[in-house]
Amino acid sequence: MNKLSFFVALLVLLLLSGCSTRGTRTYTNLGETKTYSSDSRSHNSAINQKDYKHPTMRPYVIRGIKYYPTVVNVGDEFSGNASWYGPDFHGKLTSNGETYNMYDMTAAHKTLPMNTIVKVTNKKNGLSTVVRINDRGPFIATRIIDLSNTAARKIDMIADGTAPVEIEILGFHSKNQKKVPLQEQLKESPQDQQADGFALQIASFSKFEGALLTQKKYDDTDGYKTVIKDMQTHNGRMFKVWLKGFRSEEEARDYKSLGNFKNSFIVRED
Repeated sequence: MNKLSFFVALLVLLLLSGCSTRGTRTYTNLGETKTYSSDSRSHNSAINQKDYKHPTMRPYVIRGIKYYPTVVNVGDEFSGNASWYGPDFHGKLTSNGETYNMYDMTAAHKTLPMNTIVKVTNKKNGLSTVVRINDRGPFIATRIIDLSNTAARKIDMIADGTAPVEIEILGFHSKNQKKVPLQEQLKESPQDQQADGFALQIASFSKFEGALLTQKKYDDTDGYKTVIKDMQTHNGRMFKVWLKGFRSEEEARDYKSLGNFKNSFIVRED
């Protein structure tokens, strides 16, 4: 066997062994190391598996540095510095082919799957916002996320330009769904819920972020579950938070009478 044949055979052997390898891989971010299983079957099936086959999940190189898009789970948390981008990029294409709108609640991340929904908390002031990943960046070693102009304003970091933040994975959004992530997508272990019956409306928002935070805060209160209802009203699009699981109207009324939720009222599910 000549040298050329030997190297070709060696390359084929390496490729085959690489494709069959499972186990764990390590993602290091600003000194923080987390280990994930590389077998996609061990992850929450709520994420659209097509997203993992999308070109944006392939490794890519920027300024000589190779980045590896990473599979994550609901509940994973990361810490680092956030920055924001606005007018200079407004109207240009993002990495997933959308048109960047600095007024939308979106963000860029180097490795998270596209359409991941994340909660970003400014460690300086405790303010939080919820955004969807639709772009790649920021390509500066000390930063982990680039927020849209509006998202950055939500956590009061426009003036400083950057801020130390904590990122929490809330769920995943798929193009064949509504913009509001389904309740089941925000849980590691979704539970079946009663399809029909009575519920208690505990809050209503014109912005999805407020509804999402309220839903997570009160979910499993006294054994009841919360859901977000995306409704079109005479006041426009509203996101209503319902507390569910009552077996009768009487049970719902008894619970309402406890006064745990001011201005709440009973609703009937269709």
